[in-house]
Formats: sequence, C-alpha cells, structure tokens
Amino acid sequence: MDVRQIRLTIAYDGTDFAGWQIQPGLPTIQESVESALEKMLGRRPQVMGSGRTDAGVHAIGQVATFLTSATYEPAIFRNALNAFLPDTIRVRHADEVSQAFHPTLDARSKRYRYRVDNGPVADPMKFRYAHHVPRPLDESEMRAAASWLIGRHDFAAFQTVGSERISTVRRIFACDVIRVDDEVHIEVEADGFLYNMVRSIAGTLILVGSGKWATRRVADVLKSCDRKIAGPTAPAKGLTKLRVNFESPRFEPGWMKYK
Repeated sequence: MDVRQIRLTIAYDGTDFAGWQIQPGLPTIQESVESALEKMLGRRPQVMGSGRTDAGVHAIGQVATFLTSATYEPAIFRNALNAFLPDTIRVRHADEVSQAFHPTLDARSKRYRYRVDNGPVADPMKFRYAHHVPRPLDESEMRAAASWLIGRHDFAAFQTVGSERISTVRRIFACDVIRVDDEVHIEVEADGFLYNMVRSIAGTLILVGSGKWATRRVADVLKSCDRKIAGPTAPAKGLTKLRVNFESPRFEPGWMKYK
C-alpha cells in the first residue's frame, strides 16, 4: 500500500508534561501522540515534531508529522486521535502532505507568546499559563527595548546552559510587546530559537518594564554575548508556542498577529 505523510497541528497544556520529546519514564507530548496513534492503527509510527518545547511550556500551534499506509481521511485521524489523547492534548487540524515535507527543515519561522499576569493580585485562572508580576510594567519601554532584538544577531546572551546548537546566530522578524487588560504579552517570531531564548528575553524585558533597567541596556546585553549579564529566565508556564510558518516571513509591521 502507498505510504502517506499526515501533518498534525497540535495544542496542549504542558503543565504536567516533561516537554515534547520522548524521555524514558516521563510523560511527554510526543509519547502521548504516538501512543494514541498505536491505539488507532495497531502499530506505533514515529511522530516528528517541528521543534521541541520544554517541560511546562504550552502550545496551540505545534506541528508534527508521521508516515502511515492507512487510508483514512485526515479528519478521521484528528477525531480518532482526540478520542485517545488526554484532555490536555488536542489535534486541532490534520492534513496530508508530500513525503518530501519536513516539519523542522521546511519551517521558515516560529512564533511564541510569553504571558505576564500584571494585575496587583495573581489571577488563579491564569496560574498555569502566565507568570505573575505584581509591579506595574511599562509596555512602551519594553517595546522600545525589544526593538533592539529585531534582525540577525548573535543571541548567545539569551541562551541558557544545555543547548546543543553550534551557532548562536538567529534572525528575529518580530518582537512585539502588547498589553491586553491586566496582561502583558511578549510575542517573538524568529527563524529559530536557542535554548530558553524566549524566556530569557521575557525575563530581560520584564526588568525594563519594571523600571529596573534602561531600554538601552538590552542592546548592551545583546552585544556582550554574555548570559551572566542578561535578565533571568522567566518561568516556563508563561510560554506558549503559537504557530509554525512554512512560507517566507514578510516584514510588514503586525502581519503575524495570531488569529
């Protein structure tokens, strides 16, 4: 029978998982999806994700693929997998793609959002998905500081220990700071990310927003390539992978707003 490649768009609450990638003895998203496929198909295909997310990180637009000879329509895969997956993981969309498609190598950019609960008292409804900072943040100052990060730079100062990347050079297409009522959202779109890069950027911009750092200091940190002088790594729970783009990003302001 002909082999097909099915692409999944997956959303998950990462709170109770040790990240995307399979780890022996630990609950992971990849393990859960492969297990659900095994229940559906009677065999266990390997699922390949478009990059990894760490323990506690969420997603609404993770992309993954697998090979199968099953003839089901893509919507059947979506519905059946959702019947077998835990409530904290959902396949939002499924389609068939060419076997030449690669979810990592063909990705042109990825977008993440870091959520800050900026109310004076932490909102318990946001506890799993946002980092609480009670001190009022100046989003305009954060936005000004974020502008230094746009473009192609060496982001070594925003990489924590544990990365296997050879090069620390990446291109950020957009780094937006948006206030939504009592929340501040930091959204970063790039051609790739270093280990904990978005969380390190978030921790640094929070220092600017709280008045502890001047905006120009972010440029100095970037130029230094020294992790020790950047801000702290913000907690994992505030980070969500929004989507993966498989077309070349454009540069018009605001075009990447998630809908």
